Amino acid sequence: MNTSTEPGAPGMVPLPGGVGVSQLRVYGTTAPDGLVGGTPHLHLCCTEAYVVQAGAGAVQTLTMSGFEHTELRPGTVVWFTPGTIHRLVNHGGLEITVLMQNSGLPEAGDAVLTFPPAVLADPQRYAAAATLPGGGAPDDAPPSDGAPSATLAAAYARRDLAVLGFERLRVAADAGDFGPLQDFHRAAARLVAPHLPRWRERFAAGALRAAQDTAAQLDALAAGRSEHLAAATVRGFAAPGEQGRHGMCGLLNTYPIR
Repeated sequence: MNTSTEPGAPGMVPLPGGVGVSQLRVYGTTAPDGLVGGTPHLHLCCTEAYVVQAGAGAVQTLTMSGFEHTELRPGTVVWFTPGTIHRLVNHGGLEITVLMQNSGLPEAGDAVLTFPPAVLADPQRYAAAATLPGGGAPDDAPPSDGAPSATLAAAYARRDLAVLGFERLRVAADAGDFGPLQDFHRAAARLVAPHLPRWRERFAAGALRAAQDTAAQLDALAAGRSEHLAAATVRGFAAPGEQGRHGMCGLLNTYPIR
């Protein structure tokens, strides 16, 4: 099978609709509020979908409609649009296939964590709190004493700080006060503003290109032409290109399609 790795690369064929895909094993340690799981955050341009493969848990979400708690079990499919703060809770062995709109944008920074307001207000302080050693690369050799690696410890600290900010937003929303959530939305938009030119390039090479290809195929068929069918290809990967990357919600197995 043929493969390619970079959006816009010669011969590159994206996944349907230009989505991204990864396998996720949700963190199994306890956050400051006593719940086990991942880091609350939102995406500004990307819809995200979960297809639950194993274990049990829930996804907590917070929007201008309020707080929701959705149970997850094998076979569950749930998705949410940009602006949805989401947090995975692990009741045991939770494993998920994650589909992300606009493949490449989340990796380019389309995710803002729910840190407290003082952290969100300072881009340098936010970056220091959000960035993991080595960019979250998989651990070569975990410590022999059973303690978490430096990268994993940093991922847990990042998660715990975001949970503190998330609790503040949730409590206010439960009381009918959505002002803090609106403030968070504005802070998130300010933080990602420097990245927007790069995001547009990725969007044009990925999801937009996929839509434009479909439009061209429809035009060809409407004109009685079928030449594009002769260019059919089969692409794939036998296994993830990277296993155990430290993500916001857990350990990720990723594929080099972004």
